[in-house]
Amino acid sequence: MPLLNHLNYINHMNPQQTTLLSFWLTILMAMAVGISVASNYYAQPLLHSITQDLQISVENSGSIVTTAQFSYALGLLFIAPLGDKIERKTLIIILMLLTTIGLVISAVAYSKTMLIVGTAISGIFSAVAQVLIPFSATLALPNQRGKVVGILMSGMLLGILLARTFAGAISTMADWRMVYWIAAAIMCFTTFLLCCSLPRYYHKNTTNYWQLISSIFGLFYQERVLRIRALIGGIAFALFSLLWTPLAFLLSSEPYHYSDFIIGLFGLAGAAGAMGSPIVGKLSDKGKGILVTSVGLALLLFSWLPLSLAQLSVMALVIGVIVIDFAVQVTHVSCMNAIYQHGGVENRTRMNAGYMLSYFTGGMLGSLSSTYLFAHYGWYAIVSAGCLLATFGILVWVYYLKNKSSR
Repeated sequence: MPLLNHLNYINHMNPQQTTLLSFWLTILMAMAVGISVASNYYAQPLLHSITQDLQISVENSGSIVTTAQFSYALGLLFIAPLGDKIERKTLIIILMLLTTIGLVISAVAYSKTMLIVGTAISGIFSAVAQVLIPFSATLALPNQRGKVVGILMSGMLLGILLARTFAGAISTMADWRMVYWIAAAIMCFTTFLLCCSLPRYYHKNTTNYWQLISSIFGLFYQERVLRIRALIGGIAFALFSLLWTPLAFLLSSEPYHYSDFIIGLFGLAGAAGAMGSPIVGKLSDKGKGILVTSVGLALLLFSWLPLSLAQLSVMALVIGVIVIDFAVQVTHVSCMNAIYQHGGVENRTRMNAGYMLSYFTGGMLGSLSSTYLFAHYGWYAIVSAGCLLATFGILVWVYYLKNKSSR
């Protein structure tokens, strides 16, 4: 009966689409999400090499990462909502190709300005990830939606983390420019696979473009769940960026002096945290979303204990990286699933865009503040800021739960 109901639902919404989401297509979409978002993070383990090649100061190098995240946020606001208006397969293919162009520009950059232009282009159009994720939620069976979203969220976090490992390895064997050339080739191949595999899906929406954009802010006003989850998600990703953005400078200086390749390997430690996403999705499907979010926020605070020892012990740093990345993913997936369960299919892409706008704005602010704090006050300033922000996140969540129970 659930299968029949879902087929009727799909046929009602879109007569052209009668194929349910297969395991292969789920994995392909997760790969596409990871590869798209990864384009914004190749620079992080390469900042030391890029600053030397293009003669950029340490403090100003953070603008490269900030540009990627700010551009991604712009893409979330102005590009992703088109998934509620334009046929989704066509939109996804176009955005993937435009992201590839940005990567090519970054590969041939001969100045900081040109690199930032390439980074901005790939950042804006890599918002295709946030068309793919709600698309998967639409195609999935209702009782499997959390699991499917968890798999695509794993793809996203793995893309963010393994981008560092990939970039560090390629940079060591060749140079930092080759990272972008290979990434562009992978993006083209993935686009071809999506072109062959994605079903066509069109949701009729007569709202004009600017009404569509402004409706995102209207949803923030209407949906309390979106407001609180967007704030929690933004705090979580700010903590993530607060750690990862200055990490290359920490590991390339005393007492480690690690190469780009070794720095990139730390992405593997963080990737371990991404593997819990499908489990988190299943728990959210079973109504454990509040518990999962609470655990995630507690771990976000606890992670800064081993991270405070990062200058003294590489093992403490690895433990801290694993814990914080797992905590970010736990919090993120539970927030996403709460939004998808609350919002209707007609608002899903815009609800997702609103949440992710807050999420990556938090990441952008975390990156921007982290390079300033590290350059002027060192690693312990990063740890102090992380503890304060994680504590604030817990207080926000406790306040929300208290008000929710009193209603």
